Amino acid sequence: MKEFAVMETPLGNIRAEAWDGYLVSLKFTDEPETETFLDGVLMDVRIQLGLYFQGKQKTFDIPVAFGGTDFQHKVWMEVNKIPFGETSTYEKIASNLGNPNAVRAVGTAIGANPILIMLPCHRIVGKYGQLTGYAGGLWRKSKLLELEQKEKVGKQVKFEF
Repeated sequence: MKEFAVMETPLGNIRAEAWDGYLVSLKFTDEPETETFLDGVLMDVRIQLGLYFQGKQKTFDIPVAFGGTDFQHKVWMEVNKIPFGETSTYEKIASNLGNPNAVRAVGTAIGANPILIMLPCHRIVGKYGQLTGYAGGLWRKSKLLELEQKEKVGKQVKFEF
């Protein structure tokens, strides 16, 4: 059974979609927050995202069902290895996969990430550390990295826009 909920976060609303108890999509949206009673995986998503934005959670424990190709899965597994508060590059991911020439393919796979924040593609930066594409917008990517850096060094999380 497919379910969804739109949840408010400090960076705007997020639409979470679940199928038979598995999270299948987590995307920023302009949709209004839903008033639906949440249970199961959608409630877990709401709770864990709330803790993340408060700086109290650095990893997620949500059952996820990914679509995508085998190559995308390999890329996403590499992205998921990037520790909280750290970044990596497209080149590093391609190299870790044993194909340093696959930088563009890695970028395409990262761009197809269906589970923003929890699969931390916001931790991928350009070759020289510059912020590059993010489905939620570069300003959100910047704020997510800022949140994680503050928490990594123990500073209080505060969102200012």
